[in-house]
Amino acid sequence: MLLVLTTTEFLAATAGLAETAGSSTPITLRFVSWKPDHPRVWDEAITRFMQAYPQIRVLRELAPHSSTAYHDLLTQKLKNHDETVDIFFMDVVWVPEFAAAGWTRPLDTEFRPEERAEFLPATIAVGEFGAHIYGVPSRIDAGLLYYRADLLAKYGFRPPETWEELIRQADAITDGERRENPTLRGYSAQFKQYEGLVCNMLEFVDSHGGTLLTADGSRATLTSPEALAATAFVRERLIGSVASRAALTYQETESLALFLQGHAVFHRNWPYAWEVTNNRTRSKVAGLVGVAPLPGFSRGRHGATLGGWLYGISAYSQHPAEAWQFINFLSTPAMQRWFSREAGIAPSRRSLYDDPELLAANPQLRNHLHVLQSAVPRPRTPIYPALSHLLQSYFSRALSLEEFDLPREAAVTDAQINRLLTFTKAGP
Repeated sequence: MLLVLTTTEFLAATAGLAETAGSSTPITLRFVSWKPDHPRVWDEAITRFMQAYPQIRVLRELAPHSSTAYHDLLTQKLKNHDETVDIFFMDVVWVPEFAAAGWTRPLDTEFRPEERAEFLPATIAVGEFGAHIYGVPSRIDAGLLYYRADLLAKYGFRPPETWEELIRQADAITDGERRENPTLRGYSAQFKQYEGLVCNMLEFVDSHGGTLLTADGSRATLTSPEALAATAFVRERLIGSVASRAALTYQETESLALFLQGHAVFHRNWPYAWEVTNNRTRSKVAGLVGVAPLPGFSRGRHGATLGGWLYGISAYSQHPAEAWQFINFLSTPAMQRWFSREAGIAPSRRSLYDDPELLAANPQLRNHLHVLQSAVPRPRTPIYPALSHLLQSYFSRALSLEEFDLPREAAVTDAQINRLLTFTKAGP
């Protein structure tokens, strides 16, 4: 696929910005990023920025694809007040931590309220902490269900609305296809011990009517009947059944690879997977894929975890003005349209969900905007990394250990989280 901006798009992306590019002093910005799924798209974006701003050079430092590993690398740099870091991505759950630690600059002056109004409200809310805004949303994410449309049609099924339906359909299809595809599995998702496990499990808990914390964020609720039932369902009905036990080692990359190779009927992932699954150079099931909201435990109730990434500027950057120019360039409607068209990224700007050309190429955006807008956020607290570590450990052991007293271990983890929460308030 040709990765170029049209002349119109390029002019739109740089409109109103070129006059600030008159400085003659060369500047080098360092952008710390995870390893992207579409590296050529990001390389092209940076090249286009440097063409518009020839006095600014952007060096990208790539961290591992895993958000957990990326968080560890980035926070170590920020703890060391590393002045070589100018710009970085923040996961939507990192903003309270980064803001409370003083690692990221407030952007109240640069990112004005009238500009924020152009973005989906949920993407702005996750960038705020206290009275300040710290991040510019680059995208919005929510868990979606990808499925083999050809196989569902062959067996007379519609996309499942409940998890019980998904199991029945998966069992029928894998039984029927066993001779042709003996390695076909019913479901592929992310159950390895890392941040993605929390996202996956929150979707089960939420769609069962449960939560991870109380509404005021003061206490953990893993021992609630809803949370226990949801965890038991994944442990007893999915892992080792419609999903192989190998799923306990899957992050996004591994679980998606299984689906791309045609070895899974259903797959849970973020919106970007639409482009990958329908890319004929990367997917054996291109053109055979459908996408739907994730099932729930009752009809009409779906669970989806809110995800996404924001651009932030390091508090220790020596070039905050140039860093803002870079973020502003990548956040224009033209560049967000391009990222969405080329990489399947769900844009954070409202207006792009009315763009006929973009929606034609990305039907998952048109059909599931309500899922993106109603996705449930993970707990917002400066101690989220420690809280997430406890959740990851609990869910991983719950799904993988044969001898596991679920109510007892949930109570132990609730107590551990509650002790953590006493050290800080849920908000500033």
